[in-house]
Amino acid sequence: MSGFADAESSRSLRNMKKTVLYGALLGLIAAAFTAVSAQEEGFASLFNGKDLTGWTGDPAVWSVEDGALTGRTSDSGPAKLKYNTFLIYTGGVEIPDDFVLRFDIKLSRNGNSGMQYRSRVLEGDEPYRVGGYQADFDGAAVYSGICFGEGYYGFIAERGAVSEFGEDRQLHTLARFAESDDLKADVKIEDWNSYEVIARGYLMIHKINGKVMSVFVDNNKDERRTSGILAIQAHAGPPMEVQVKNVRIKAE
Repeated sequence: MSGFADAESSRSLRNMKKTVLYGALLGLIAAAFTAVSAQEEGFASLFNGKDLTGWTGDPAVWSVEDGALTGRTSDSGPAKLKYNTFLIYTGGVEIPDDFVLRFDIKLSRNGNSGMQYRSRVLEGDEPYRVGGYQADFDGAAVYSGICFGEGYYGFIAERGAVSEFGEDRQLHTLARFAESDDLKADVKIEDWNSYEVIARGYLMIHKINGKVMSVFVDNNKDERRTSGILAIQAHAGPPMEVQVKNVRIKAE
């Protein structure tokens, strides 16, 4: 009986730890829903609004137009992409492990883009390739707000859900707080949208225009990341245009 009792005690301890963990998680999620997005104290700007100082990428794709970082691809010439390419932040502001990142983004209807964070430059002969977590955004708002693992996991957070990527490398839905199509209605098509990414430990929250779009917990202990670079995506495929401005970050 002692072995059974020990097993029961061990299970109870694991359940208690899990309860404490998810209790803390729910507290952070609740804070994300109630945070006042207008507060800007403590943010450092990552873009000067004039040129590509502090950013590096394919010069055939990236420029600054109308005060915004601009990525434009074409169906011919050097801006025709064979693979996704990225404008990588290389400036002087140190990217903290835990942060709130805010930026404004506008995308052509046929475009696909997003902001990479906690990411790494991928090895290989193709320059400006990045892999890691992505705050996804697309011109038709099909995927806008989800977390995508570019060159990493693939789709890892549903819109409207609290999602967990487990040690089994599978996506689990822990809770659903809204319907995806209802949140889609808050995304502006071919217009400016404000995007916010909150990264605290292994919890990541995406907001668009003040609305929580997705909540993601990375419990894949072997591969999850706590730090990395920022980068903006220009997607291979049909010609597209993405613009990003007002990029700023603060430590959490």
